[in-house]
Amino acid sequence: MRGRDTLADLPETGFPDWTSPMLAVLTDDRFSDPDWIYERKLDGERLLAFRNGDDIRLMTRNRREVSATWPEIAEAIGAQSEHAFIADGEVVAFDGAQTSFSRLQGRMQIDDAKKARETGIEVFFYVFDLLHLDGHDLTGLPLRRRKGILRDHLKFADPLRYTQHRNEDGEAYFTEACERGWEGLIAKDANASYTHGRSRDWLKFKCAHGQEFVIGGFTEPSGSRTGFGALLVGVYDDGALRYAGKVGTGFDDDFLSSFRETLDDHRRETSPFAEDTGEDACWVRPELVGEIGFTEWTSDGKLRHPRFLGLRRDKPASEVVREEPDQ
Repeated sequence: MRGRDTLADLPETGFPDWTSPMLAVLTDDRFSDPDWIYERKLDGERLLAFRNGDDIRLMTRNRREVSATWPEIAEAIGAQSEHAFIADGEVVAFDGAQTSFSRLQGRMQIDDAKKARETGIEVFFYVFDLLHLDGHDLTGLPLRRRKGILRDHLKFADPLRYTQHRNEDGEAYFTEACERGWEGLIAKDANASYTHGRSRDWLKFKCAHGQEFVIGGFTEPSGSRTGFGALLVGVYDDGALRYAGKVGTGFDDDFLSSFRETLDDHRRETSPFAEDTGEDACWVRPELVGEIGFTEWTSDGKLRHPRFLGLRRDKPASEVVREEPDQ
């Protein structure tokens, strides 16, 4: 049973001010299963879209309101015929056929709707789940039913896009995803309810290595370089910030100059890392989070060939840990 008939079976509930998003677990175990669906893993910013009548809020997973950064998405949410719902999805920008977190940076750091539009960076909101609709909590329904209700009740026209999925053939789709240069896939148990937090009902199949890191320091520039030389990054382990190496590539000149000001605003006298980095560096409060791509972890816990992809504002620094495959 799909669409409005499904709602009659659910108890009515008030419209929540906040609900925590469901998060996937990284795994190296690729599999095919008729009870699972497989979606493209998008390289963007996770958003929950809240609409309750004229009240429209776009919220990051750490409860930051960002409607001014994505005004066209907020308008598209407000233009829907349904007046009360919570939709879960990812906002992305494209570089050719690939979603580009680096390109999205040109919008993510702007909190003014007019300036955001003036960047000329086109963005899209890929919606993959519906958590609340017309006074009903949908999170207890199986995923397939939630996606059916989502497809039936929201109108999808750019910048809103419905997130397509494939059934069953996870391994073949993963191979195709990597050949296409995608970040990977999200495998989802089609019969599972929506869990508020990390769950093995959603799994990440990643084609390449990359995750968030806390920025704890920087080196001064040398030669013709401006701003800073490299960023010193780490992850938390049992409450201690562990040094993971320095990142010196992936920055353009504008970012080098502008981010130096941010780094200087966060300066501190001592290193935030638990161990000696061996670097002559300037230290910053461990509050800033960057997305870093890399080829692998070395045996001593450092990054090999790291490259800066962009800043993240949707995850508190205190929650950044080394992402390990969960078998």
